[in-house]
Amino acid sequence: MTQPLPPSYEQSTTEYGYGPAPVQPTAPPVGVYSDPAYPPQSYGNNPAYPPMAQPGSTAYPEATSYTQPLAASASPRDNGESGGFTAKFNEKNVRRLFIRKVYITLSVQLLVTFGITAIVYFIKPVKDWVRTDGAWMYYLAYAVFLVTYITLVCCPTFRRKSPQNIVALSVFTLALSYMVAMITTFYDIESVLIAFGITCGITIGVTIFSMQTKFDFTLCGGFLFMFSLSLFIFGFIAIFTYSQILYTVYAWLGAVLFSLFLAYDTQLIMGGKRYELDPEEYIYGALCLYIDIVYIFIFILSIVGGKN
Repeated sequence: MTQPLPPSYEQSTTEYGYGPAPVQPTAPPVGVYSDPAYPPQSYGNNPAYPPMAQPGSTAYPEATSYTQPLAASASPRDNGESGGFTAKFNEKNVRRLFIRKVYITLSVQLLVTFGITAIVYFIKPVKDWVRTDGAWMYYLAYAVFLVTYITLVCCPTFRRKSPQNIVALSVFTLALSYMVAMITTFYDIESVLIAFGITCGITIGVTIFSMQTKFDFTLCGGFLFMFSLSLFIFGFIAIFTYSQILYTVYAWLGAVLFSLFLAYDTQLIMGGKRYELDPEEYIYGALCLYIDIVYIFIFILSIVGGKN
């Protein structure tokens, strides 16, 4: 009787769990590789390879979506504020250029006023004519001053258009310069120089103080209006009293008022407060500062030279 052959090594290890079960090759499912798209829809029934998302589905965005511009991400310098760092930087540049234009215009105005005043005061024939026969020209200059001032202040469209705003401001400056020159001819040289020095000190001091202080002068518009109205009534009364004391008090109050106006207008120009001027209003800004400085000089001159 023939004895059966013992099992082979592979058969014995498989039967007792010592080796891997033989893998039976199977044909791929029909239609898996028939689709020309790559990658294939599936890799068989193996769960380790799930089916790929098909074009057009939510998991597979269209190629055209990548051509759209990316959403602007917040810059680390934005700090959550509107406009971002770039907008703030541009705004500061615009304000800086605006301030430069205002003070350049103001400097030209003051130089013109100083030059006309010096010519009228130090050239004796001109000074004598202004004091004797130049009264009609003073009233004419006063009328021109009022018309150009009202036009520049009350017509924003007019003062923003060039060159008409420059022409109007030039005429205004010449008119007020002649008025200042004629007023100075009635005072001695010492009083004029003292008033000039005091005006320069007040202007520089008030400007620096307005730029550095945290107090917002732009909120004091109502108070300045009431102060101006009261001073106007007080000055009208002082005309008929012929009292030197009232004249002096009126001059001191006028100097204080226009010093406050100088602080108010300076903060409007510098910006950063509750109210500020538009960057296009450099003509208006120079006009306000010029009037403040000129009136401070006139009031100080009347105080210093009041005895004469």
